[in-house]
Amino acid sequence: MSDDLKNILNNSNKDIDNQKLMDYLSQQLSKQDTHELEKMMAEDDFINDAVEGLAEFDNVKKLPLSVEQLNRELQKQIAKKKDRREKRKIKDQPWVYFTIILLLILTIVCYVIIKKRMDHQRLPQKPASTQQLKTE
Repeated sequence: MSDDLKNILNNSNKDIDNQKLMDYLSQQLSKQDTHELEKMMAEDDFINDAVEGLAEFDNVKKLPLSVEQLNRELQKQIAKKKDRREKRKIKDQPWVYFTIILLLILTIVCYVIIKKRMDHQRLPQKPASTQQLKTE
């Protein structure tokens, strides 16, 4: 069997040998190995799903092409999600930080100016003529 077919699971599951899986599907395993693999399938849903999915293929020769196509589609989806995530991030742009700091400073300055004017208006102002009369 070709090396491409052996990499169906990409060594993601250490419990099962890819060659053993392919031999099981082509019914080339011994009875003992078949029983052992079926026992593993009963215990692990992932292995069971993998065997069922691979058994659905009519032609084993088309399997590497399907795997390659699935990998390409997966890479496209991952790239799209990564691009979307990058677009949502705030880029490290110094003008954004400068603008934020400038707005904060302007807000604080406006607050201080308004506060001083309000305090100045609240203070009672004495007319100049009354002040002169009291001192005389």
